[in-house]
Amino acid sequence: MTAPTGDPTSRTLALVRAGLWLLPVYGVLLTLSTLTHQPDPETDFAGYSRYVTTDLFLASHLGASILGAGLGLVGLVAALLLLVRGPAAVPALVATSLTIVANTLLTAVFAAAAFAQPAIGRAFLAGDETARDIDADVYGTPLFSTAGVGLLLFVAGAVVFGLALARTSPELRWPGYGYATGLVVFALLGIPVPVVQPLGGAVAAVSAALVAVRLPRASPVLSPGAGRC
Repeated sequence: MTAPTGDPTSRTLALVRAGLWLLPVYGVLLTLSTLTHQPDPETDFAGYSRYVTTDLFLASHLGASILGAGLGLVGLVAALLLLVRGPAAVPALVATSLTIVANTLLTAVFAAAAFAQPAIGRAFLAGDETARDIDADVYGTPLFSTAGVGLLLFVAGAVVFGLALARTSPELRWPGYGYATGLVVFALLGIPVPVVQPLGGAVAAVSAALVAVRLPRASPVLSPGAGRC
């Protein structure tokens, strides 16, 4: 059934379809945010201080990490709305819930980096030797515990979301697996091997673009008789 022009359902579904494209945008932002990496403060605190006081560092954390996390969640909720009536409704809901909690925790870590690290770096470059101790205090057990839990939930959410897509339709199987794999590589392998982080983000972005194209065609919500626009 074709929804009438201007029908609220038609407009809602159009917004949901548009929202799906925030998933590949999120993948692109992850890629761009990890093209460069900060020097190790343990071995090169001066270089670290110079890096974290750049405009690029601040823009990366505010625009890519923090705003990107929000945009990614909007895209994920859009996908959930198209999966909620199908065979993968429960895993899609679980994946969305895990990712919301994960991104909330990780955003706290990104905010600490965005606002605390530049202040610490400026203090050190101005000759304040206590900056090292302050940096170590900020990046202590509470922050790393928050980041660790957030990363585990993030990975779990990505894997469950990929499985939900694969369960929904054969044409979503490999995009779903690709999205999950890209985010797992980004979040886990990318920590000990930072050079692979942009690769993981790029794989997630390409896979998410395929999801944005294919999910509306495969969605039970948009099946005949369900208000296809």
